[in-house]
Amino acid sequence: MIFMKKLKKINEHNARYERGEESFTMALNHLSDLTQEEYKKLNGYRKGERRKGSTFMRPFNVNIPDKIDWRENNYVTPIKDQGDCGSCWAFSATGALEGQHKRKTGKLVSLSEQNLVDCSHNDGCEGGYMDLAFGYVQENKGIDTEESYPYEGRDGKCRFKKKNVGATDRGFIDIESGNEEVLKEAVATIGPISVAIDASGDKFQMYEKGVYKSKHCGSTNESLNHGVLLVGYDTDQKEGDYWIVKNSWGTDWGNNGYIWIARNHSNMCGIATDASYPLL
Repeated sequence: MIFMKKLKKINEHNARYERGEESFTMALNHLSDLTQEEYKKLNGYRKGERRKGSTFMRPFNVNIPDKIDWRENNYVTPIKDQGDCGSCWAFSATGALEGQHKRKTGKLVSLSEQNLVDCSHNDGCEGGYMDLAFGYVQENKGIDTEESYPYEGRDGKCRFKKKNVGATDRGFIDIESGNEEVLKEAVATIGPISVAIDASGDKFQMYEKGVYKSKHCGSTNESLNHGVLLVGYDTDQKEGDYWIVKNSWGTDWGNNGYIWIARNHSNMCGIATDASYPLL
């Protein structure tokens, strides 16, 4: 029943897209038959007691490019899949750490989300917060590699081993809330950035390709529910500016695991509301 309803919704949406009334297409995927309750579980971004990082200082006298995609610079590991555990926050955090470690050392090392799920003072599969994950890596003096501590998609006991550390950080930097221009400068000059968005609703759940714009997407702190990784930005001739966002729902979802979210469009889905990155 859910499936048929979703199919009808997709067909109606894509017909509107053909008429130029929508900016993206929808498709059935492995999440299509989830109920809203089940889908909500995937969106595990939870803002706990807020730890303040330092604030990002805008670069001075730097030429900010019109577009950038850190995948082209080998700063981004392949798409991962969080399964039915609400650990999006851990994937967002490892993604930002992987990029900063590459920037510092020249090596791209896949890092362990499971290490964060099991050990980082967050709520594991029930949700968490990227800044707390960065704080854990700092206190712990490291995070293990993906290879040494593979992902299981469930809460487990902490099995961190110092000898398997793949990267570490010295804290984190927060980016001025709600300012897409500052966020653009940060992505251009720093690398991939951890961001939180409002991913609720069928349209996000079954996004296929194109520039995502939704009237039902909130941009306040309260509406944020999903941690993702911002890896670049560009402009589409027809639909305008967009952000390139890496999700953690496998390659079957979206545009090979990615989504383009409208940029300079009133902070669409809150993408600039709570952005941060680790300091290495």
